[in-house]
Amino acid sequence: MLINHSFQVDQPIDQVWNFFDDVPLVAACVPGADLTKEIGDDQYEGDVTISAGPVKLEFSGELKIKSRDNTKKVIVLEGAGADKKGRGAATVVLDASLNSLGGSTRVDLAIDLTISGAAAQYGRGLVADFTEVLIDQTANSMKTRMTAIAEGRDPMAVGAPQAASGLSIAFSAFTLAVKRVFARFFLPYQPAPSRS
Repeated sequence: MLINHSFQVDQPIDQVWNFFDDVPLVAACVPGADLTKEIGDDQYEGDVTISAGPVKLEFSGELKIKSRDNTKKVIVLEGAGADKKGRGAATVVLDASLNSLGGSTRVDLAIDLTISGAAAQYGRGLVADFTEVLIDQTANSMKTRMTAIAEGRDPMAVGAPQAASGLSIAFSAFTLAVKRVFARFFLPYQPAPSRS
């Protein structure tokens, strides 16, 4: 599934670019993620823990920079992992594109996520809602850490986001699902455009 997310940072594009070029710093913003070992240039091993109701998935895998364009300010991260108990696997490609807005920067994220096994059984809609909440939390953590850098503080000393679990994430995902259903049934009917 492909999920898009955008946010704005009140910092110049070069500073934001330096942030995204630091894989451990980016990974630290993801709830439940922990890089455990550097295994090559721009390539790391790590774990991600996700809890969704009664299901707790602990993925172990690799994350790397697939490509970077210093001129266009586009970087692509690629990750793949398998659940430690053999209940599923996941791959993700994160495409981050930066655009200068004067003294601030717009960050456009395109996340291509593929999940198999236990997590996939919940259906595309619920997984998408759950993932959207996680991405929103990740973006907020990124902004907090970028602010810390701008203020001369250690970005790694900023509180890490909690593991992807708990009622707050589940409730947020449920709220998105309810809004989607209400939009489908209660918003004014929009007829398809005529092809004549």
